[in-house]
Amino acid sequence: MLNSSNLNINYSLKELQTVAKQLIKNLKSKTILLEGDMGVGKTTLIKELVKALGSADEVSSPTFSIVNEYELKNDKIYHFDFYRIKDIEEAYNFGIEDYLDSNNWIIIEWPELIEELITDKYNRIILSLNDDNTRKIVLK
Repeated sequence: MLNSSNLNINYSLKELQTVAKQLIKNLKSKTILLEGDMGVGKTTLIKELVKALGSADEVSSPTFSIVNEYELKNDKIYHFDFYRIKDIEEAYNFGIEDYLDSNNWIIIEWPELIEELITDKYNRIILSLNDDNTRKIVLK
């Protein structure tokens, strides 16, 4: 499952809970940029990450709301989906910099448009589908 030398993870969906816990142990900061094609399982992975971090909140894709908030005991998780954002100005209009400066967990799907705003340490997770219908995660 986990190749610790370069943090490549190949997994089936039934292993996702274990994968999420392993990812959290290897994160270098509370900011996660999540990349992958449409339908590869980004939101499914986020559901397990949110659960592994200790939230009981229901996770859904914030495609239309842009951001969802999940409660932790002493923290929050902000889950962004920038798929529908047309330009960086839209991100400024809803106060993206306030979220980024909040010291809470930040998980961003489709981060390419706002990546220049992320100046602190972050984790890049690249998710892809293998030929045998398993998934591959690369944590950078």
